[in-house]
Amino acid sequence: MTKDTIIKILTDTDFTVVDVETTGLSPSNNKIIEIALVKIQGGKIIDNFHSFINPGREIPYYITQFTGITNDDVYDAPFFEEVADDILSFIGASILTGHNLSFDKSFLRRELLSIDREDIPNKNLCTLKISRRLYPELPSKSLGAVCKYLGIRNKNSHRALSDAQATAKILFKMIDNLYKNYEITTLDKLLDFQKSPDIKKKINIKKSLAEDASALPNAPGIYYFLNSKGNIIYIGKAKSLRERLKSYFSSSTPRKSKKIVQQASHLKIQITNSELTALLLEAELIKQLNPKHNSQLKKYGNKYFLRITKNHPAPAVEISNYFDFDGNDYFGLFISREKADSIREMIDKTFALRECSDKEFSKGKKCFLADIERCIAPCIVSCKSEYLNELEKVYEFLYGKNQFALNRLLGKMKNYSESLQFEKAAEIKSVIDLILAQTHKSSLLAEPVNSAKVLFEANEKFGTDYLLLIEGKVFVKKYAIEKRDLFDQALDDFYSGSIQIDNFPTDEDLEKMKIILNWIIKNRNKVKIYYLKNYESKHSLFAALQNHFTKNIPPAESTFDIKTFITENSVAEGE
Repeated sequence: MTKDTIIKILTDTDFTVVDVETTGLSPSNNKIIEIALVKIQGGKIIDNFHSFINPGREIPYYITQFTGITNDDVYDAPFFEEVADDILSFIGASILTGHNLSFDKSFLRRELLSIDREDIPNKNLCTLKISRRLYPELPSKSLGAVCKYLGIRNKNSHRALSDAQATAKILFKMIDNLYKNYEITTLDKLLDFQKSPDIKKKINIKKSLAEDASALPNAPGIYYFLNSKGNIIYIGKAKSLRERLKSYFSSSTPRKSKKIVQQASHLKIQITNSELTALLLEAELIKQLNPKHNSQLKKYGNKYFLRITKNHPAPAVEISNYFDFDGNDYFGLFISREKADSIREMIDKTFALRECSDKEFSKGKKCFLADIERCIAPCIVSCKSEYLNELEKVYEFLYGKNQFALNRLLGKMKNYSESLQFEKAAEIKSVIDLILAQTHKSSLLAEPVNSAKVLFEANEKFGTDYLLLIEGKVFVKKYAIEKRDLFDQALDDFYSGSIQIDNFPTDEDLEKMKIILNWIIKNRNKVKIYYLKNYESKHSLFAALQNHFTKNIPPAESTFDIKTFITENSVAEGE
């Protein structure tokens, strides 16, 4: 957060972020079981209060599964009336803040009423209400969704203190955003912003731009703002062009959007069959055309893979930030090191492959992991078949077949519990929770990406897109900015056994792969995956496709031919 922001909004203003966990959703017949308060002063977290609360009743099983809070946790905890004074004293005269604050306040109000205490009269600030105005593009404005969008880690979600701390960090980012983009400089303006505006006034725009924006389709696609010289100053993508572009012409639009509209003379659109191809086009065109007002997507982002070192006598699982055809197998890709680390942690704690470096392995000495039976110890034991069998189980896990892993872990947890090793049992349970929560988000292909040869069929209501992934190279059917359709040529080469010289994936291919795989993970119900090896020929593959290419026609509503624009501007620059 900038110094100016703190000075103008936060100086002399205290915020108390509150979060409660409860026995159910309705305050009329449920109770608080955990409460956390986080005090913010001068733009910093300066203190916190946390306590379990004895609800005087059993905690429902599903609540324990959701929060991890058990009856044992609250058995010796104080009743609400015993900590009410501490809670009210901590809150004081500060601005009471929360994500979906009405939920937390309703439970506090009910608990205070039950002990004949008055409701808390403080001013309220709800980060959920602010997120609805700041981030309209987010499908969900839940705490988890907003944290993910803003890059905020919340390791112990659905626990009061962790959620309250995460909400405080969200508040910092929101205030900074509001200061920069909406010129919110006072506390009153900050509190007013959470209220939806009664009237959405239109901003003044050029007549030519207004005409271009007068009839927009409710379809996915790319939009281009052009200045009076015909230069593209901004490129964006939309799931619905109509809804996305409508936000640019409202008085509540961010300052950056207002600036784009003020400088634009024309608006052009290019409809795509799906949101997926809109994402691909946006990422590639921004790098290619470098529009004035596009700050994101200009560079290729970080990419991470899990590499299985098949070239080693005892293959191990490593994290790599590159992709190669070196005889090893690569899985992924992951958009952050953290996501790759989490999958590797699951593998390390579930399977008995070595975790040591090649240097340590070469010493031929047994390590601690072998002593606790977390490694087969191929460094000292001749166990090639046993090790390869374990490796095969890891491959199955990475292909999304996690039942073996879960059965093994459940067995370990049971053994630890029976031998009263509860800390170890709890550790195993955390791994099980990770697998149940994360594996389905990472396991998409039944082949390593370095050898995957698949066709994706993405079906949306407006059309169908077809994409090929062949050993890291990406080909899109009728891709708007390609001079010739490489999709069919790639299929012909595959089924004829032809070898292409330039078959090594480029940064552009890996960027496309990242976008495609991450979109498919979130939209699995819209995608069919066809493995090329399962079809004898291109003809038999096409026969298996539903509605083969019938919807894949450039829509007539498009008002811009980006391919022609690029060609003409390239010629002009050459002259």
